[in-house]
Formats: sequence, structure tokens, C-alpha cells
Amino acid sequence: MLDIQKIRADFPILSEKVNGKPLVYFDNGATSQKPQIVIDAIATYYQEINANIHRGVHTLSQLATDAYEISRVKIQHHINAKFSHEVLFTSGTTHGINLVTNGFASILKPGDEVIVSSLEHHSNIVPWQMLCEKTGATLKVIPMDENGELIMNAFDALLSEKTKVVTVNHISNALGIINPIKYMIEKAHAVGAAVLIDGAQAVPHLKPDVQDLDCDFYAFSGHKMCGPTGTGILYGKEEWLNKLPPYQGGGEMIKEVTFEKTTYADLPHKFEAGTPNIAGGIVLGTAVDYLNHIGFHNIQKQEEKLLEHATKRLLEIEGLKIYGTGKNKASVVSFNIDGIHPYDIGSIIDKLGIAVRTGHHCAQPIMNFFCIPGTIRASFSFYNTIEEIDIMVEAVKKAKTMLS
Repeated sequence: MLDIQKIRADFPILSEKVNGKPLVYFDNGATSQKPQIVIDAIATYYQEINANIHRGVHTLSQLATDAYEISRVKIQHHINAKFSHEVLFTSGTTHGINLVTNGFASILKPGDEVIVSSLEHHSNIVPWQMLCEKTGATLKVIPMDENGELIMNAFDALLSEKTKVVTVNHISNALGIINPIKYMIEKAHAVGAAVLIDGAQAVPHLKPDVQDLDCDFYAFSGHKMCGPTGTGILYGKEEWLNKLPPYQGGGEMIKEVTFEKTTYADLPHKFEAGTPNIAGGIVLGTAVDYLNHIGFHNIQKQEEKLLEHATKRLLEIEGLKIYGTGKNKASVVSFNIDGIHPYDIGSIIDKLGIAVRTGHHCAQPIMNFFCIPGTIRASFSFYNTIEEIDIMVEAVKKAKTMLS
């Protein structure tokens, strides 16, 4: 059992007050809060070893380089990548997905097909649309059902020898549904397609094993897993990263430059042009260490309790509907109350110190499917409590009374 109060003490912001009320932070799907050890690590980098990396022979540069590369190895082990050079530092999931789509612009041709799902965040829709417009490939969409689950029979039917890429999120940011990605990866590979998994919403809750999954690419953000904003990882199988051209040109990603020809650096530096977010990359390793110290088994147990309690309590409210009722879910509850706009509920409970997300959650196709403008999304982390959920439920009841 986790000592939740001890864990909460690690997060300074959780003791803050908002609008005169103790903060109840249920917007973890947008970004997680940061423990003091992560905050301190950022300051330590700038106070003690701030220097550019991979370029200097002086001591500070070597210390910063070592810390940055140690973080890369930590993340390699965390996701069970085969090689550390399969781990690319990015600014976040969006950056990673765009890196891959840019690479596939030189591979796809008219008549090829890319499959995405109905559950995707805009960041895993728009780059693929842009790619298809550029190459003449066709975008196909896996439909969903009323429970918010992808229809696997329809996915199977979409696959063909024309399928070159399948891309799907591990966990839906809007509904919390956990997709059967291992099955989907296997089926996609059977027709020769590459697979990219958007893991942005998964990595705060579980440890992805990329070798076991056998995905070709796995992208995620650091800021959703207790790390700094502006950090992320793109895992790519070595064979695919060698096949794709660089995403950006500049310093660091080159082997030799002349005015006649440039040759590119070996992995991972081929995809890491310019001065990176050095502090962020180092401290992302600190965040991964912190989460592993808590233990993902413990995290999952705590979040399962929170999800179960929140679902039960919210359904006590007459006229409340939960979207995303599939069997396999992460700790997200997306809901509406009949006749009341989600923004109005969110605004009122904010006055009571409760932070939830309202709107379409950058997943407009999901909202269009349900014929709604958006939802109220409460997304929980391991540092949240049962008592906080009860506070939120009472606040939602109060808001409903005021707005009815």
C-alpha cells in the first residue's frame, strides 16, 4: 500500500490553495504535477553543470554530456529498448510523431494507405493528413462503438497490402480507453505495415515494453509523467531509424559538411539537430527514476481504486453520463450532465479549487461521434485521493443545482 500523504508531500503544488480552497488537481491528462526531486534537479543542472553537450572537451561539457546520455540509457531500460540509440530525445509526443511522418514522406506513394483510429488526439491525426496530402496516400479510419472501444473486425477489414502505416494511441486521452495495441501491431505487421504508438497518455500509468509490443515507433511526452515540459521521447527500431531521412538539418546531426555534400551522423544524433533541451532531457531521467521508485504496480493499484470510486460516485448524480465505458480503462472519467454545457460545470467547480479539463480535449472526432460539444474530464494520478474525488462529486452536484 502506498503512503499517499507521504507521496503528496513530494509535490509542493498540492498544498497550494486555488480561489481560497485547497487545490484538487484532476487535470493530470493534460500535464502531471512535479515532485520536488524533479524541481530540484532542474536547478542543480543550471547551478552546477550547465554547458552545451557533445561538443566540448572542457569538464562541464563532459559532465553535462554524461548526465544527458545516462538519462537516455535510463529511458532505454525503462521502455526495454534494445539499444540506447533507438531512444531519441524530442520536445514531446507531437514532435516525435511529426518526425516520423516527415520521414515517411520519402517512402509513401499514391495508392498507399495509412490507418489511424477514431480515438486519436489531433496530434496523431493532423500530421498523417498532411503526409497523405503530400504523398497522395489515403487515410483510413478505424471506427469506434458506443463504449468508446475500437471495432476490431473493422480494423481487420481495413488491413491490406496497401497498408503501409498503422498508428493508434495506447490510451485515449479523451476517454481513458486502453487499446489492444499488441493485437493491432501483430495484425499490421502481418501485412507488412509499420506501427507507431502514441503513448502520451500511457506512460504515466504503465511501463511500455517496446520489444514485447514489437512496435516500430513509440512516442511519448515527459511532462505527463512528472517530468519537465518540453521533453519527450521517440523510440524507433534501429532498422526504421536508419531508413528514415533526418527531420531537421543543423549542428550535431552531421558527420561531415562541405558545400558539395553533407553526410549525417549515426543514430541517435542524426535526428537530434541543434542544442537540445539539455536540462529537460537529464531531468526526464530523474522523473523516470521517481516513478520507478514508487512502482508502477503500486501506481496502477491506486489509480484503479480512484477510477472505481469516481465512476460509482459520479453515477449517483441524476442525468450524468460517462463517455468511454469500455472494460479496459486508465484513470480517466469523461462525463456530461443533461442540459448543461461542460464549460459551465468546469468554471463553477474551479471556483471551489477543483481543476478538471472541459472541451473536446483535442479529440474532436470523438465528440462528433457522440454528438456533443465536449466533456468534463477528470483525470487522476497516483497522488490523488478518494477524499478529493468526494469533494469533486459534491462540487459537481452543487454546480448542477446552480445551473438547473
